[in-house]
Amino acid sequence: MSDTDGDHEGQKPKGVFSTLMADGDWLYLKGEYKKAIESYTAALTLKPDDKTGFVGRSRCHLKLGQAEDAFKDAEASLKEDKSFFEGLYQKAEALYYMGEFEFALVFYHRGQKLRPQIQEFRLGIQKAQEAIENSVGSPSSVKLEIKGDLSFLQKDEEVSLCCRAQPITAIQHLTREKKQQTQKTPKSEKTTKQLLGEFYSDKKYLENLLKDEDLVKGKTKGGERLQDVIQSCLTYLDTCTEFWNQEKPICARERERKLMQQKRSKPRHSAPSEPAQFLLKSLDDIDAELTSGNAEGSLKKSEEVMKIVQRWSEKDVPNKREVLGSLHSCIGNALIDLGDMDKALVHHQKDLELAKQCKLPDAMSRALDNIGRVFAQIGQFTQAIEFWEKKIPLVRGGLEKTWLFHEIGWCYLELNRLEEARDYGVRSVAAADEIADEKWQINANVLAAQSELKLGNFESCVSHFERALTLAKLQEDNSAMSFIQKVPLLSSYTSLHHLFSST
Repeated sequence: MSDTDGDHEGQKPKGVFSTLMADGDWLYLKGEYKKAIESYTAALTLKPDDKTGFVGRSRCHLKLGQAEDAFKDAEASLKEDKSFFEGLYQKAEALYYMGEFEFALVFYHRGQKLRPQIQEFRLGIQKAQEAIENSVGSPSSVKLEIKGDLSFLQKDEEVSLCCRAQPITAIQHLTREKKQQTQKTPKSEKTTKQLLGEFYSDKKYLENLLKDEDLVKGKTKGGERLQDVIQSCLTYLDTCTEFWNQEKPICARERERKLMQQKRSKPRHSAPSEPAQFLLKSLDDIDAELTSGNAEGSLKKSEEVMKIVQRWSEKDVPNKREVLGSLHSCIGNALIDLGDMDKALVHHQKDLELAKQCKLPDAMSRALDNIGRVFAQIGQFTQAIEFWEKKIPLVRGGLEKTWLFHEIGWCYLELNRLEEARDYGVRSVAAADEIADEKWQINANVLAAQSELKLGNFESCVSHFERALTLAKLQEDNSAMSFIQKVPLLSSYTSLHHLFSST
């Protein structure tokens, strides 16, 4: 008896950890990054060396603009395995947003060596190189001397944050040289205006204030000279201008602005110089709008990008149909949130058609999932089941399998097809047990119990409800406990339990 209890207690942290990680992933997708950090942190207290947990928390820190914290978590994920590619990508991203473009480039390159098929590393290399060129200058305009110790080039995989205290000498000289050139040749007013946007008028206002000799001689209540206050504001705006020009050159800003403009005097038929990077950013923006609750903004952005992509040729974007499918999916999801199910269904069906044409299993799975979701929400459960059951062979992860079996079972229950509902409920329980996800173990057991209850299999019904109630207590899920205890027949829950135990 004690051995069994010991085994159960040993399994409990594993289940709790999986639940916390799943919560963190879900909250991240919803855009609730602070709550996601709390879930990942709680998970890491159970498994302090889990590299996936560190990567998840690092991504959240980056979304919140906490690059230093993101870097620390990325470093922690690489502590035991220096070739962990997800950790390498997070480390490169953190370094990039800290302004350490040269070191970010090193780790983007290292990640690409390990996983050349992952395009995020290639895009990272491109943006890091662009940022370096904007701050240092084009390689064609720089002459390097081959002298000194170049051994560090053979040790790029061992570069760490401590190296940043002693920058590479060549880069240091080039940066200084570039700054001197910048001082000699200030940016044009047009460039500054485009970079600053609405802050440009503030800059001009402050510059005019400096010309008022009587005003600048005055002092604030705190004793500071107004001239110093105004000058510090101007210096800050100049710093912002420099950074924004490095982060995203003005030519790229202008190109994107023109592409995204709804009303154009002359439609453009060519793609941006980097379609992949443009699309990746656009899809991130679309997803961010939807997860933040702005379905209208997500829909508008999706439709704008769709118009741009439709004008591109297959030469510009070889995977054009795949991209269009993703955009149809984004539009469909936004329309679901807006309650326009008919139009949402049309777009998700177009996504499915394109996925079949391109023979993309993941895209087919996504489209089947969304079509089933639309039918379920409008009460057409037979159609929902039809599409969800087509998705089953395409499912990969245990969590997705658990959810899918539960939703299909729930639809069968709504149709009063009780044996099918019970069977899918049991399959969902087995899938949830396999990944030790306690929340889905509760949901799946409740579905199985409800099906058994309607079938008149009271002993099996009570067994499933009893397990669900035990899990709900462990999770301190009051809503689940309340629901289970209020189910008809379970008002005599204890007596039934004793009855079955004695037979």
